Amino acid sequence: MSDRLLGGLTSRRAGIALLAVALCLPPFYLDAFWLRIGLFSMAAAIGAVGLALLTGTAGQLSLGHAFFLAVGAYGYVWLAGEPGPGLPPALAALLAVLLAGAAGGLFSPVAGRVRGIYLGIATLALVFLGHHVLLTADSVTGGFNGRSVPPLTLGGFTFGTGDPELTVLGVPFGAEERLWFLGLALFAFTWFTARGLLRGRPGRALAALRDSETAAAVMGVDVARHRSAAFVVSSLYAGLAGVLLALAFRRVVPDYFSLALSVDYLAMIVIGGLGSVSGATAGAVFVTALPLLMTRYADRLPLVTAPGSAEGFAGPTEAARYLYGAAIVLVLLYAPDGLHGVAHRARDRVRLRRPRTPAADPATPPPQPAAAARSKEHTP
Repeated sequence: MSDRLLGGLTSRRAGIALLAVALCLPPFYLDAFWLRIGLFSMAAAIGAVGLALLTGTAGQLSLGHAFFLAVGAYGYVWLAGEPGPGLPPALAALLAVLLAGAAGGLFSPVAGRVRGIYLGIATLALVFLGHHVLLTADSVTGGFNGRSVPPLTLGGFTFGTGDPELTVLGVPFGAEERLWFLGLALFAFTWFTARGLLRGRPGRALAALRDSETAAAVMGVDVARHRSAAFVVSSLYAGLAGVLLALAFRRVVPDYFSLALSVDYLAMIVIGGLGSVSGATAGAVFVTALPLLMTRYADRLPLVTAPGSAEGFAGPTEAARYLYGAAIVLVLLYAPDGLHGVAHRARDRVRLRRPRTPAADPATPPPQPAAAARSKEHTP
């Protein structure tokens, strides 16, 4: 049994190592368009993991995720840019994430006492309030036109288009190639910390809280404190996603951080599977990449209007929303646990169909050939 467990752990580590190597290869082979899709997907996955912890694990509905993304993005731009304090970009990024967590902390008393649709309506107010502030606080946000994003510099290395030019293995590394590895590092940090949280005592407490508040309270779970903590952690992840989004977009505008963005994040965790880190990642990639791919290949898709054309049924963005809206309906009807559950069941079926070799009993001697067995005759 121990040998089998050790073998499983070794194969798992080998699989993680191979996946890490594979994720490091795209900057050497893919063009900027595909790298941007990857960057936007990684940023969305970070934010979706935070929302999955809040909604999928703790059972708290939030429609204000876009607000905390905006706090992270604009917090970095203001802290690192001019006008603003002009702090070192790495310090500004860290403070922007903490600022998003502080915003979640200010709202956490409400999250600790309100639940369900009432919390959803309360967080919805954050989106409208935040959008109004982004439009009117011109000195900080740049108003309707937004602000340019200062590149992140760490130890003299610029994660963006900067000097000196960088060439790795004969491949010029521009902004997308440099940001790719930053995004990978941030996503890996999010992945392992979120999984550790879910597998630890806080994750079990949040799951018990989601299933039954009364039972959780009887077991000693502080309901209000754990609800508030889940909201703060989700806000921190959203702030980190906002910083990475700002670096990938290179310009932030208020209209991006609207209610539609919050709905997109809810679609990510529903399609991927509530309460699952890998499911939130899969849903984030699906919802983020679909409109970008449809925009690029709009002229080859039926009923889709190419950008700048008046023909067709709907534009790429609207068509993508129709498709993942239909995906939500299909998931709710046929796979309530999302893509994560579908993949898990498919893996179990493969394991069940795989033939197993029976283990040999050391007490039983191997079968001996019969003495009267006739040797095979030579065929002339």
